[in-house]
This record gives sequence, structure tokens and C-alpha cells, in this order.
Amino acid sequence: MSISQTSILPRILLSPPHISGREQVYMEEAIHSGWIAPIGPQVDAFEREMAAYTGSKGALALSSGTAAIHLALRLAGVTQGDYVICSTLTFVASANPILYLGATPVFVDSEPETWNMCPLAFQRACQALNDKGLLPKAAVVVNLYGQSADMAPIVEIANRYGITLIEDAAESLGAFYQGKASGTWGQFGIYSFNGNKIITTSGGGMLVSDDTEALDQARFWSTQARDTAPHYQHSEMGYNYRLSNLLAAIGRGQLELLEERVERRRSIGRRYRERLGSIPGLHFMPEARNCRSTHWLSALTIDEEVAGFSSQQLLSCLEQHNIEARPVWKPLHLQPLFESSYYYPYSEEYSVSDKLFSTGVCLPSGSSLSDEDLERVVYAIETCNQYR
Repeated sequence: MSISQTSILPRILLSPPHISGREQVYMEEAIHSGWIAPIGPQVDAFEREMAAYTGSKGALALSSGTAAIHLALRLAGVTQGDYVICSTLTFVASANPILYLGATPVFVDSEPETWNMCPLAFQRACQALNDKGLLPKAAVVVNLYGQSADMAPIVEIANRYGITLIEDAAESLGAFYQGKASGTWGQFGIYSFNGNKIITTSGGGMLVSDDTEALDQARFWSTQARDTAPHYQHSEMGYNYRLSNLLAAIGRGQLELLEERVERRRSIGRRYRERLGSIPGLHFMPEARNCRSTHWLSALTIDEEVAGFSSQQLLSCLEQHNIEARPVWKPLHLQPLFESSYYYPYSEEYSVSDKLFSTGVCLPSGSSLSDEDLERVVYAIETCNQYR
């Protein structure tokens, strides 16, 4: 099959929304009830169902995962001049809320075993900052591409230093670590329902916690911090962060099929490994021990000297086949926005996240990806050398 032939085939997307039809049932309920504002029975039900699925005592439906991080940081008491640790290998939304509050982010490297925050580097960062009198108020630990970080030692370190732990599980709803849901190991956990996530409300997020009093405070802030009064009265700064009843209805329909979506993405990940795992120089993101990854995105790295092509050449080849793929996240410590921030690498000699960025590729992984389209992706990778 030539490039000219493949370029006219329908585009294969990285992680498109997957609609089942169940969403319409709840949407019609919401419309007929007249509740289409950022409150209503669908929002209440979605929060209950998410809390039940994750095993949390409470949940708060919000307009985005970013809003959830912002509120979690405020609940942690983060203010102007504070320091907050954050995973470096992530999307900028994990760290932007730190800036919203006038705090300073401190970035910590990944580990090879999970691609997520390295507990040893986290320990070094905490100790070094503590020695400088800059002990962080909170830490945002990101669970990348559907897989949990090694949370047990991270929780122990955070508790030792009195740091509030916020688990950014935007990409890992449906994952489990040591039998416990990703997003429930810290004091606060956040999820995203953006259009590319494993379930979507088109845009939205969720804050979960066992601290229901804190969630009540976040709920107050998320609705413009309106005081109890017959008129509009405000004693604190608030935000317009609540999820609409209509979008919550979509989320309920999506949540019913979450386990099916997880199994399909895991199946896609297994198929990639079976078909491509023997190609020299290609190494897939490892699935950590004691963890069920959702394989939200199937990701691999390329050793150019062994494979004969680089990650950029593979991305170019896939694009020629009309297939969307992306590099692994550019680490935040390399972003111009954070060029003056502290960074604690895996070791003094080696930065795992830098290497993953320079060699990593995320492949199409959506749960609606057909077997035929999966074969197109595999074929394009197998023949990459022909089009360098």
C-alpha cells in the first residue's frame, strides 16, 4: 500500500469520544425535568455514582479537571509564596493552578518502572526544600496515560513531611493500585472528562475525597461562594466551576460502560505489544506491578540506533498514513513558562522524563478503534523504514 493510497483513507484519531447511546436516555431525563443549569438531579446522581465507583466518601462535579486541582490546592491552604511539588511529565494543566494561587511549582522526575513520579526523587525534593526552609504545602502527583504512580511510598513521604497529597488522576480513571482506585490515595483526587478521556462529558471534571467537610467547602467556592442570605451576598472569593446538569447526564451514561472501555483499551494495548513487541528498538510503557493500568494511551519509546528510525520519523510516517499520534508530554521543567523552577531529576546524572520526551510516542488508543484501523496503525509502524 503506497502513501498516496493510505492518505485518502479516513483519519484515525488518537483518542476520540466513544458514545454508546445510553447518554441520550439521561439527557432526555434532564431536558424533560427542566434542570439544565449547573445544579440538578443528574449532577447529584453523577457525584454519588462516581464516589461509589472510586470508593470515595464524596465527590464534587466540576467544569474541568483543572478546576478540581485549583480547588484542591486551595483546600490544602496553598497561598501566595508557598511551594508545591508537581510531577514534571504531564500536561500544563497539572501545574497552572499552582500559579493561579501565586505559589511556586517544584518539579519532580519520573521513574522508569511507571513513567510517573519517582518516590526517591520526591524524597530528595522534600528534604532539600525542607533544609532551605521552603517545605512544600502540597504535592500534585500525576498518574500518566492510565497508570498509577507507585503511591504507597509517595504517601508515606508526604505524611512524614506533613504535605497534602493531591492525586491528578485525570488520565487514569478506572486504574487501580494495590486494589484501590487511582485518585483515592491522597487527601484529594481529581478526574477529567475532557473529550479525549476514557469517559467524557465533553468537558468536565470531578474532585473526590474522604473529607466531606472539605468537599462542602469546595462546593461553596465552586458556586461563586454565595452566602446563605435572601439576597446575593459574598464574604469570600468564589468561582463558576460547577458542572451542568446536562453534561452530568452524559457522564452518567458514559460511567455505566467504564469497565468495558477499560477492557477495550487494554485489549488494544495487548494487540500492539503482540504485533510490534518483537521489532528491535521499540519498548512499550511498562505496566507497573500491583497496578491495573487502563492503557488510556498506549505509549512506546524508540531506540533510534537499534530501530533504524526515530520517534519523530515514526510520527511523520504515521501522519503520512493519515494516523494521529503524538510525542510523550514535554516535561514541565523544560517549558519556557517554568524555566526558573526547581527540578529534581531521577538521579544527578539522568533525567527519565527528558529521555521519554525525546524518544516516546503515543499511539491511537480510543475504545472505539476498530480492529481494521488497529491493523492500519500496525502496518504503518511495521513499514516505517520504507518512508524515512
